[in-house]
Amino acid sequence: MNMTENDKQSLSMVTCTAPVNIAVIKYWGKRDEDLILPINSSLSITLHQDQLKTTTTIACSRNFQQDRIWLNGKEEDISNPRLQSCLQEIRRFSRKRRNSGDSTSDVSSVSHKVHICSVNNFPTAAGLASSASGYACLVYTLSQLFGVESEQLSAVARQGSGSACRSLYGGFVQWKLGEQLDGKDSLAEQVESESFWPELRILILVVSAEQKSVGSTSGMHTSVETSQLLKVAYTFDAGPNAVIYTLQDHLPEFVQVVRHFFPPEVNGEEFVKGLPVCSADLSEELKRDINMEPTPKGIRYIISTKAGPGPCVVKDPNHHLLGADGLPKKSAISD
Repeated sequence: MNMTENDKQSLSMVTCTAPVNIAVIKYWGKRDEDLILPINSSLSITLHQDQLKTTTTIACSRNFQQDRIWLNGKEEDISNPRLQSCLQEIRRFSRKRRNSGDSTSDVSSVSHKVHICSVNNFPTAAGLASSASGYACLVYTLSQLFGVESEQLSAVARQGSGSACRSLYGGFVQWKLGEQLDGKDSLAEQVESESFWPELRILILVVSAEQKSVGSTSGMHTSVETSQLLKVAYTFDAGPNAVIYTLQDHLPEFVQVVRHFFPPEVNGEEFVKGLPVCSADLSEELKRDINMEPTPKGIRYIISTKAGPGPCVVKDPNHHLLGADGLPKKSAISD
């Protein structure tokens, strides 16, 4: 599609970022599959965007012929029901706000088609559910583009992906079960900010496909026998990869335990990515207490991070993923 200078001037564009979240109290199933309503409330920690985030640029123009979306460099089907649900709900909120005369900004026309381009800064191998950060970023960016301010944004994101509603807030976030049949009270809310527990550190252990399993019974026995390891807690909310919660003071020793018993492949790849971790020495006593045979290359690498803020608007237009023609820049397209 060739756009004239007038066409380009009619184009409105916004870029935002949104974080990944990891549940510490998961929701186990849905009472309504269509509205994505959980059978229990859940609690999560929002991870810092310096290490893990989704970036989304959305443009709208009167000259766009249809809604389009590119995810991680490839154009996808915009007719996906969950995508359509989010688009329709944000447009509905925008029309409602305009009709009530509550719109104070010159927002883009809700009738215009949109082009969406979204990328993650974390690899697929990390096993993280990109749908949470992806749908949160989609809904937040749409809300900025169409001038929507509503407490119901988390309900919109929830209709894309349940856990996405929690990625609309930073720090410690609760997704409330809710009681209403229409799900309007099944919303996310921040319990504490990301600064509430500054000593908390979070590690994602990205496993190798060659990993040898350790039975849960023997694993629990080892944890009890080596009480020093109870200085950390873990969850498997990131696919096959363990997410570790510990305090800054315990971080160096734990990482060294992982490095010793899961020696990384020597190929120049950085074993610990993200926030730096100081080195530490392991005592022979601790090694004996763990009493486990090393598993070389069992863990590919570790992502080191902490609690972080919710979505934010990217002010620098140079960081837009779409060009002035409304199509993805070369840097946002996969080969």
